[in-house]
Amino acid sequence: MTLPHIYSGKVRDIYDAGDDRLLMVASDRLSAFDVVMAEPIPNKGRVLTGMTAFWLDLLRDVAPNHLIAVDPAQFPAEARAIEGVAGRAMLVHKAEMLSIECIVRGYLSGSAWKEYKSSGTMHGTPLPAGLRESDKLPEPVFTPSTKADTGHDENITFEAACGLVGTDVAKRARDLSLAAYDRGAGWAAERGIIIADTKFELGFINGELSLCDEVLTPDSSRFWAADTWSPGSTPPSFDKQPIRDWLESTGWDKNPPPPPLPDEVVTSSADRYAEAYERVTGKRLADWFGGSA
Repeated sequence: MTLPHIYSGKVRDIYDAGDDRLLMVASDRLSAFDVVMAEPIPNKGRVLTGMTAFWLDLLRDVAPNHLIAVDPAQFPAEARAIEGVAGRAMLVHKAEMLSIECIVRGYLSGSAWKEYKSSGTMHGTPLPAGLRESDKLPEPVFTPSTKADTGHDENITFEAACGLVGTDVAKRARDLSLAAYDRGAGWAAERGIIIADTKFELGFINGELSLCDEVLTPDSSRFWAADTWSPGSTPPSFDKQPIRDWLESTGWDKNPPPPPLPDEVVTSSADRYAEAYERVTGKRLADWFGGSA
C-alpha cells in the first residue's frame, strides 16, 4: 500500500499522509528558466530538506511552522516505502495557505533591480536614486507577489496584498517574514553568506500564521558568498547558477527540451548546494538522513 499521490511540481512531489498531514518530497530534479532538466542534481533534495529543517528549528521562537518530522522512522510505513524518501521528505501539517508569496529583499537584485532600472521603484514603491545592482537596501523590505497557477508570479504593492488577503493578515505576514529574514540573514552573515532575498510560504494551522514549505534554501533565496559581493554586479549564487550560466552560453531558446547538461556542470551545481548546506548548518551533508557516511 502506498500513500495517495496528490501533486507533482517541477521539483517536488506531495502525498496525502492522512490525519490532516502531508508528505512533501523534494526531488533532485532541477528547473532552470521554467524548464525541468533531464539530469538530476545529486543530493539537491536532501540539501533543501535538511536546510529547511535546520531553519525551522532556529526560527521556532519567531513563528510556528508546519513540520512534524524529518526522520523516516517517524513517517507512516507507507511513506517509508517511497523510493529515495530518506533525507528528502518532510511530514507536515496541512495548512490554509495565503494566496500571496511573502518575499523579503535585503539587496537590490533580480526582478526588483529590473523594475528599479526602468522606473526607480521596487514593487511600485519609490527607492532612493542612484542605487546599483546588488546594492544593500537601507533596510529589508517586504515585497509580496501573486501566486500564479501558470506563468510567472507578479510583483505587487503591499496595498495590493492587503486587497488579496486582508489588511490584518498582510501586516502579520509582513512582520513575520521580516523577523524570519532578519534572524536568518544574521546567522548566514556570520558564516560568510549574504541572503540577498528570500521567499516565504505562509499558511494558517489551527488559526496560527505559520512558516510552511521550503525556508531559506538556495532555491527559495538568493545566497551569495560575502567575499564575492560587489555592488554594480551580480555575484554567483549558491544554487543552479553554473547550470544557468552554461545554458545561456549554448544559445538555447529556453523552450523544451533543454540541451543535455555536461557532467562537470551538474557536479559544480551539486557542490554549490552542498557547500551552502554545510556552511549554514555547520554539519556534514553526509550525516543528514539518506547520506552515505
